Amino acid sequence: MASENSFVQPAIPRFDGHYDHWSMLMEKFLRSKEYWNLIEMGITAAAEDHDLGEKAIDDLRLKDLKAKNYLFQAIDRSILETILKKDTAKDI
Repeated sequence: MASENSFVQPAIPRFDGHYDHWSMLMEKFLRSKEYWNLIEMGITAAAEDHDLGEKAIDDLRLKDLKAKNYLFQAIDRSILETILKKDTAKDI
């Protein structure tokens, strides 16, 4: 029996060759995880915009790694090989 507090984790949208559809789904997914600002601004701009300390910048780096992980899971291996050398989620 499922608990009343349990919820379904949204599936990561897989890229199927239809970029416009996938990008819309992926944007909504990353917004729901509160990572979209890193995609739009990047770590450097976000850190400069808010004049953050080292701990906050480390938190941004961790969030960026999580966003990259979601992007890597969403993209097929043949396409993934072209973006593996990108450093940030914004670059991807």
